[in-house]
Amino acid sequence: MKILQINKFFYKRGGAEAYMLALSNMLRQQGHQVVEFSMQHPDNLESPYSDYFVKHIDFQKRQGFFSDLKKSAHLLYSWQARNNLEKLIKKEKPDIAHLHNFYFQLTPSILKVLKKYNIPMVWTMHDYKLICPNYRLFTQGRVCERCKAHKYYNCFTYKCMQNNSSYSFLVMLETYLHNLILKSYDQIDLYISPSQFLQSKVAQWGINKVTQLYNFINLKDFEPDYNPGQYLLYFGRLAEEKGLLLLLQALREMPAVNLKIVGDGPQKQLLAKYIKEYNVNNVQLIGHTTGEKLYNLIKQARFVILPSIWYENNPISVLEAFALGKPVIGSDLGGIPELVKDGQTGVIFKANDLNDLKDKINKNYNNLEQISQMGRQARLFVETNCAPQKHYEQIELIYKKLLK
Repeated sequence: MKILQINKFFYKRGGAEAYMLALSNMLRQQGHQVVEFSMQHPDNLESPYSDYFVKHIDFQKRQGFFSDLKKSAHLLYSWQARNNLEKLIKKEKPDIAHLHNFYFQLTPSILKVLKKYNIPMVWTMHDYKLICPNYRLFTQGRVCERCKAHKYYNCFTYKCMQNNSSYSFLVMLETYLHNLILKSYDQIDLYISPSQFLQSKVAQWGINKVTQLYNFINLKDFEPDYNPGQYLLYFGRLAEEKGLLLLLQALREMPAVNLKIVGDGPQKQLLAKYIKEYNVNNVQLIGHTTGEKLYNLIKQARFVILPSIWYENNPISVLEAFALGKPVIGSDLGGIPELVKDGQTGVIFKANDLNDLKDKINKNYNNLEQISQMGRQARLFVETNCAPQKHYEQIELIYKKLLK
């Protein structure tokens, strides 16, 4: 089978890219041919199809009036992406297309080309773009569903894109164009949801051709350590929706509990300022870390903690913690409770509730025997639900059904 994998970034930038690259490798190992379509970028991995990738576009960088105007037009509809993909299709003749994150840089313009050549389409939804202009269902520090029933003007009203009126207006237009006028997403044959929560959420908005399939994790790369470590660990993006300020407030009042924060992002300086201003000596900012160094930090943790204040989908960080035998303390939003079974694979607390967060940490942080047992249950969860072979069998079944 020749499978076209489409994602706007072709390097390990986040969870969507990590999944797409791992899936592509797994498909190749099973004897399939994978064809990639993406955007050019200095950090890209090598690809024999890179000549077809669209030119690199950075929507956040200001480059003058005419350049910005051109980028704005591209965000709405990319003729370059459409034409390049058509050339690639004519040359490679793929059997099926598997879409990941393609909005803004590649745009839904590519869907019409795939439909033109009768290529079945499946889209793994790594976020909420199908129903939310800013793709997060989160704005101004809280969960938001104001755009339900196609009220996308709220994106502009509440400046949901980087708190910028111009950018928010443009994204509002993009959503109206593809969701209501062109109905671009109607051309997709099947959606894959990595969580039951996302599947139920889009169903509330009238989208039902969805199958649920958890992300997978290469378990052979993760040697679990069930011994409780010496600290709490957060690893991931340092952003408002992750609830890290709430976590710092909790640790400020719990000097006997240590926390390490691994990652980078827009809140890095704010978190560093808070730690310094309030002399939170039991918290350490480590910065961006990957590979074996990161895995060792996870192994030496007592709990991994995810205090998100937005609807997490199927966070890879939880799966990686589980694979390494570490239970997770997580908020009760989105797809987190599907993974973190309270008292079994970790501990659930009420999102945005400082007192409940402190209470759950205090009650569980020193229960070393229970931590070890929860770590074993966590590892068993990913072995049962997120093993590569099981995931491959389900993906292959989806492909074959669409091809029929």
